[in-house]
Amino acid sequence: MFHTILTLSYLIPNIYLFTRIWQLFIRKDQRIYYVLIYLTLFLVYPVSNILNEEGKGLVKVMSATADYLLPFFLYLFLFVLLLDLLLLINLFARIVPRERIKSRSFRNGGLLIIVCFSLAVVIAGIVNFNTIRTTEYRIIIPARSSGISHLTIAFVSDYHLQESTSIRFVENFASKIAAIRPDLMLFGGDIVEGDRRSEKMASFERILSSIKARYGVYGVLGNHEHYAGHDEGSFFSNSGIVILRDSIVVAGNSFVVAGRNDSHTRTRKSVEEIMGTIPDSLPVILMDHRPTVIGQIGSHSPDVVLSGHTHNGQLFPINLITRRVYELSYGYKKEGETHFFVSSGIRLWGPPVRTTGKSEILVIDITLTPGP
Repeated sequence: MFHTILTLSYLIPNIYLFTRIWQLFIRKDQRIYYVLIYLTLFLVYPVSNILNEEGKGLVKVMSATADYLLPFFLYLFLFVLLLDLLLLINLFARIVPRERIKSRSFRNGGLLIIVCFSLAVVIAGIVNFNTIRTTEYRIIIPARSSGISHLTIAFVSDYHLQESTSIRFVENFASKIAAIRPDLMLFGGDIVEGDRRSEKMASFERILSSIKARYGVYGVLGNHEHYAGHDEGSFFSNSGIVILRDSIVVAGNSFVVAGRNDSHTRTRKSVEEIMGTIPDSLPVILMDHRPTVIGQIGSHSPDVVLSGHTHNGQLFPINLITRRVYELSYGYKKEGETHFFVSSGIRLWGPPVRTTGKSEILVIDITLTPGP
């Protein structure tokens, strides 16, 4: 079903795009060249997908090219759609004469503009994707019987570590975490999906294992660990990340860190079941890969809930869809006494282009005050 939807979402807009560019911009003497160029670019994605089992040489180059062509086609489609809307308005308003629209200068200039705009959006998205930013929040929660008054959490989700991930990017990430000096380091799922046996993955393990935090480094599993068979892998222990699977840990007798399994685990516990194992006397920080628990929190609720998974849509206008799917698809919300956070992720799955959100580290500065 997923692949059917993906194929249709690629095929149908491209049929429209091919047809409208043909009608609006391509002269008769250029049509054969246009067909050859468009079909060549169009076929890169499906052909690389079919041959992906090999994963070497030309296929690898085609797969990497497809990662950039997909968002390029998306924004080319949107700009042509916008142009059609403007032409429809002009049909009634008659702002630009019809003869001008049919002129050769309009055909050449119009096509150049929408192609350049599409390229500019993709390039900006590449830069945005490769730039790590921190998003800082300050909240207050009751200390209860905790002996600490302050806690700094660094939280990242959706690393999607694989062969295509830059070692320099991961080193940069580790340096930023070292500069933040968090009391607690948390990973919110979809951490790894590459081949554990490769040298590059061993480098990632070495870099991540260098991250230290006063109260430890913890994480939960996401859907991509399930897809790649890393549910039981050694990557996490080698990276110094303690994975919480519907389980809790009491950190320094000062607060509780709880981790919930992803929904692919059929036997996973509900939030209520996990909370039932936690002493009422300490603050609770819960990690749940998908932000689906807002509104499901009962009377015995965690103080902080951290999620990822959505990537904030990654590409406009997909973020508009994720906003409809999730009550909180990105950012911060307080409901009752619980503080909910959803990260747009430190990396992405799929095209290495981000036009919505940012590649972020959440830094949550918590003040614990005396109270119930």
